[in-house]
Amino acid sequence: MDQNNLTGGLFKSFDIIVFLYKKRIVLIIVGIATVIASVVFSSPFFITPKYKSTVVMFPTSTNSISKVLISYNSGSKDDIMGFGSEEQAEQLLQILTSNKIRSHIVKKYKLMEHYDIDSTSRFKYTNLFREYESNIQCRRTEFMAVEIVVLDKDPQMAADIANDIANLLDSVKNEMQKQRAVEGLKIAEKDYNQLKTEVDKMVDSLKVLGRKGINDYVSQAEVINQQYAIALRTGAPQGAVKALKNQLDTLSKYGGAYLYLSDAMKFKTEQIAFLKTKYDEARVDAESFISQKFIVDNAYKAEKKAYPIRWLIVVITTFSSLLLTIIVLIILDNISRIRSSIKNS
Repeated sequence: MDQNNLTGGLFKSFDIIVFLYKKRIVLIIVGIATVIASVVFSSPFFITPKYKSTVVMFPTSTNSISKVLISYNSGSKDDIMGFGSEEQAEQLLQILTSNKIRSHIVKKYKLMEHYDIDSTSRFKYTNLFREYESNIQCRRTEFMAVEIVVLDKDPQMAADIANDIANLLDSVKNEMQKQRAVEGLKIAEKDYNQLKTEVDKMVDSLKVLGRKGINDYVSQAEVINQQYAIALRTGAPQGAVKALKNQLDTLSKYGGAYLYLSDAMKFKTEQIAFLKTKYDEARVDAESFISQKFIVDNAYKAEKKAYPIRWLIVVITTFSSLLLTIIVLIILDNISRIRSSIKNS
């Protein structure tokens, strides 16, 4: 066999312009058939069209309203109007994709029936969740926003689901935080009430000492001692001296208790002021409802379908078919030339 003839024959088939011109009829037929087939099979009879609705939101920078509005010494730089960072965005994504939100949406919109999932199937929930994840997606954008994208054959339902998921974010996150806040409130309330009871008992004890004539031990002791000394020096009447002596005895007897209670009251008063602030913070966190997001765009009913993109399907399918046809024709042409070369040799 003439190797030069064989090699030359193989490379002559790659004169692409001439080759395609010779095979133009085949390529035209394949192209037309592919266009027709792709148009037909991408129609609503074969592929259910879906509409897209999107919600775009930013996370907030703070989760606790009390830390921003009430606390005096938290040192927090959070702003109730500030946008959150990457960490807050990731937290939002975890909640948006949680089972609690998914279960609520599945139940409310009866997605088992809506997605035509066989409820008697052994893997019905696996199929349902797979369909849910393919139609409902949450992602973080390059601008630290969070985007909820919903595809559905019903444009109104797509918008409603997207908006509902965004609304559920607040209730789910606030519920999670409220459980912890209520526990904190119980602890703060218990400590505050216990300390308040102690202070009330001290106040009652000081009132008892006050009825005994002890209202300010330090100044009273100083004044009475001076008066007693003067009375003794000047030879005051025995009744006056005895009265002053009784007052000194009373001060001596109850003065220690008064000083202890007075110092303890000062310390406890500072403590109770601190606990009162903490109690107020815990009560605000437990009772208040604060939005965890800033909505940039709410979802609305789409007017045009987003899936499938028929022109793109037609273009890609036609191009792929023509390319495959060209490759097959080249292979067949080379096989034919090789056989001819073998016969001639």
